[in-house]
Amino acid sequence: MPATIALVDDDQHLLTSVTMALEAEGFVVRPHSDPVKALQDLLSRPVDLAVLDIKMPQMDGLELLAQLREHSSLPVVFLTSKDAEDDQLYGLSQGADDYITKPFSIRLLVGRIRAILRRAEPAGSADGSHALMVRGALVLDEDRHLCTWQGKALALTVTEFLLLKALAQRPGHVKSRNQLMDAAYGDQIYVEDRTIDSHVKRIRKKFRVIDPAFSQIETLYGVGYRYNAP
Repeated sequence: MPATIALVDDDQHLLTSVTMALEAEGFVVRPHSDPVKALQDLLSRPVDLAVLDIKMPQMDGLELLAQLREHSSLPVVFLTSKDAEDDQLYGLSQGADDYITKPFSIRLLVGRIRAILRRAEPAGSADGSHALMVRGALVLDEDRHLCTWQGKALALTVTEFLLLKALAQRPGHVKSRNQLMDAAYGDQIYVEDRTIDSHVKRIRKKFRVIDPAFSQIETLYGVGYRYNAP
């Protein structure tokens, strides 16, 4: 079954051309030029992934993402002309899974979308059971991309879930930023070290909403990160 992509951009020419290109790649596309109506549609009719512009009237892409994140961990890619490194890091820190700057190639966009969708796919198992990773109060359901801490659910994005899984696989062992990049993005996609830092910061913030004393993810400056089992 083809994946359904929501595309939100107030540039009608770009909206039309990217919609046609994604449909040619086999995706079902729901194009939106109005971000307010797009939000209503996304909350009522779920899709597999959303591609959002940032600079839009009425509601910018960051606000649209913030409202989406109150209800959903839907994978989101920013597609925007805001190309400063700080803009990219801020977008990722707000919960986006990827950030592509304009001008861009369709091949790059399609490649990033396919990579995120692959990462979001449940692994499944022959007997229908779920592969659980249990680390004390932390439980990761790998097949369904579900995470709980002290019995309470955390809404993690695909990227955040894969980063946490990579850290929790071997408690006490240090993971470099490059290792975490490979775990979250695959070895075909390169992101800046600070991108990983932004994601880890957001993961910690989500844990501390549930447990203000959460301190299991330790930063080793100049080396990487370590998950310490409680």
